[in-house]
Amino acid sequence: MLPAYWSRAVAELGAADPVLAALMVQFPNVSLTSRGDAFATLARSIAGQQISVKASETIWQRLLAHCPVTPETMMAATPDALRACGFSARKVEYLQDLAQQFVDGHVHPAQWVQMDDESVIVELCRVRGIGRWTAEMFLMFNLLRPDVLPLDDIGLQKAVARHYAAGTPLSRVALREQAEAWRPWRSVATWYLWRSLDPHVVAY
Repeated sequence: MLPAYWSRAVAELGAADPVLAALMVQFPNVSLTSRGDAFATLARSIAGQQISVKASETIWQRLLAHCPVTPETMMAATPDALRACGFSARKVEYLQDLAQQFVDGHVHPAQWVQMDDESVIVELCRVRGIGRWTAEMFLMFNLLRPDVLPLDDIGLQKAVARHYAAGTPLSRVALREQAEAWRPWRSVATWYLWRSLDPHVVAY
C-alpha cells in the first residue's frame, strides 16, 4: 500500500525533475513500505552498515532462519550464534545493546511517530552503534517520513553522480544543493534514485 503522500510526491517531483520523471515511469506502483516493527527495522539497518545490499540480505536471512528478531531473542542469543549468521563482533555488540535499550525502556518507539525527524535522530543516535545514516533509514523505512536526505548513503551518492553529474561524485554541499529541488519529498527522490542502481532495493 502506497503511503498517503506518495502520489502527490510523484506528481510534483515528476513535473519538476526530468530525471526523476523518467525513473518513475520505469518503476511504477512501487514505494517505500514500512514493516511496522521498530526493533527489526533498526536491527536490519545495523546488519546493513558498510556492506553491500546483497551481503546485508544474506546475513538477515540467516538471522531469521536462526530465530525471530525481537529484543528478547537477541539478548538471549549467544555472540557465537550471531557471528555465525554473518555479524561482525562489533555488530553483535551493537545488536545486543539495541535489544537491551528496548527491553529497559531507554528508547521510546511509541513516541517517535509524534516527534520531528531531528528529535528521532537525536534519540536513536544515543544508542551504541546507531549513527545518523541508520537513524535516517529508520525514518524512511519505518516511520515513512517523506523528506529525509541521507547524504552519507553510498547508493544515493552513486545515483546522483550517474544521473546529474556525468559520473563525477558530488561533494556533500553539492549533493545537498541538488536535493533542494526535491523538497519536501527527498525520501521519494532518494527511493527512485536507489532503484535506478538496483531494482530490488533492500527494505529495512
